[in-house]
Amino acid sequence: MLSHRSFSWSSKFFWSSRYLPFVLVILPALALGGCNESVAEKAEPARPVLTATVHYEAETPDRSFVGTIKPRIETDMGFRVPGKVAKRLVEVGQTVEVGQPLATLDEVDLKLQAEQAQAELNAATGVLAQAAAAEHRAQELRTKGWSTDAQLDQAKATADEARARLNRAQRSVELTRNSLSYATLTSDTRGVVTATLVDAGQVVAAGQGAIRVARLGEKEAVVAIPETLIGRARTGTARVSLWSEPGKTYAAKLREIAPTADPATRTYLAKFSLPDADDKVSLGMTATLTLADAATSRVARVPLSALFSQGGPSPLYVVDDKGDVALKPVAVKSYESNDVIITGGVGEGAKVVVLGVQKLDPAQKVRVVSSLSF
Repeated sequence: MLSHRSFSWSSKFFWSSRYLPFVLVILPALALGGCNESVAEKAEPARPVLTATVHYEAETPDRSFVGTIKPRIETDMGFRVPGKVAKRLVEVGQTVEVGQPLATLDEVDLKLQAEQAQAELNAATGVLAQAAAAEHRAQELRTKGWSTDAQLDQAKATADEARARLNRAQRSVELTRNSLSYATLTSDTRGVVTATLVDAGQVVAAGQGAIRVARLGEKEAVVAIPETLIGRARTGTARVSLWSEPGKTYAAKLREIAPTADPATRTYLAKFSLPDADDKVSLGMTATLTLADAATSRVARVPLSALFSQGGPSPLYVVDDKGDVALKPVAVKSYESNDVIITGGVGEGAKVVVLGVQKLDPAQKVRVVSSLSF
């Protein structure tokens, strides 16, 4: 029989030889797991940060005013002769062309005046023929000595009067013909009818407004400007946008400004021409006029807590899309109670850290949890 000592040694040998391969495999795995655990303990998680998006804008903010699109030239067209309106040929909103009839007068009296003038012309023509013949006979008699100088002078004076009468009759005929043509009111420009001031049967005086026509050539925006912005209206840049066409703007230029303020609103009426206006800009549309100061600089406003100050220049921490941060020096223009005004150093749309910048490590990864817009 084997002794107890020999049995223990053989058992130990059996177990060691049986599980030795497993031990050799498990020990390195445990060692590797311990290494990974130590590396994981050393790797720091991404630090959450609060950022602000940089947005540059004019230091002096733009000012906007509501206005109306109007024609630069709007004319009240009227008859050049008095009379009774026979027909009105257009309606409000109708587009008219050059030479298009707008209204007509009753031509009865005008035709009678033209006939009378023609009759006077015929009479003057006959009188001149008789006077000219008498002048010719007087000259022949005076040449033969059968007449006196007084008789010749009288004959010449009668002929000159007849010639003047004929000339006056001719001018009268021309005037009556013109008056007859004035009985039809025609448009002298291409435009749109904005008002009809007469109707058929109405008696009008010469020059009285009958049809109001707005020219379609140049349009303008009419707005009321406060007295504090008159200087900007004269020297600044103006643009006009329409409520009916969002997103599109038209260049505008100040054409006229009222010399005195409105007594009720204390504003000045300003007219801005629109040289690039197309057919989409209709008269009467509501528009927004924006005035920008041409001399102002572009600045960005960021929270004061975003500055990383260490006694020298004040940079900002800028976060990229990968979560890396970098210090960027900026040009500071001024400080306010809660914000700082910068003029450059970081680009438009850059994200800067606004809290905890003094404890931020540039080598540390960050994670944006919230972003503000300034």
